[in-house]
Amino acid sequence: MIRKFFPLDKNYLLEEAQLSLQDPLLLTLIEKVKTEYMQRHNPLGVMDEHTKKIIRYRPKNLKLLHPFYQNMAGVYRYKFGDSQLEILWDGTDHVQNYKDEWSSVFDQWTSSFCEHHQFLMAVMDLTVFLPANRKAHLAENRMNSFITQFFDLKIHKNRGIVEMKVA
Repeated sequence: MIRKFFPLDKNYLLEEAQLSLQDPLLLTLIEKVKTEYMQRHNPLGVMDEHTKKIIRYRPKNLKLLHPFYQNMAGVYRYKFGDSQLEILWDGTDHVQNYKDEWSSVFDQWTSSFCEHHQFLMAVMDLTVFLPANRKAHLAENRMNSFITQFFDLKIHKNRGIVEMKVA
């Protein structure tokens, strides 16, 4: 179970659906980031050692990306997760419906994120470049900062999700 991000964070079926998709969606994110990174930094496809390292990279452990994923899942529940089940007239299972919706939104959001160099580099630092860059917490902070800027929400460890107030 993910921590509660806000007082009415009680849509347990949505949370279950999000948790079940955590690793598959993160693997998709890594491939998307690698592709975008290669298009930006090596558009000619020159095969040097750096490029080969990126292409050969297969994640063994996604643990460093879990906080980012869980924050994204919390933001989604905050923005779209209703604690009341809606009637699904087509007979689909609620969990499957949540999986489909969450997968689609996660894909859209991460595609938008990949347009920003800061996000690309943070994911690359947490995955492909991690052995050379042991400061993983800095990349995590950059990703959380990106979420804050993108959604105008602040995620506190103790208070959860808080709307950013503009004076």
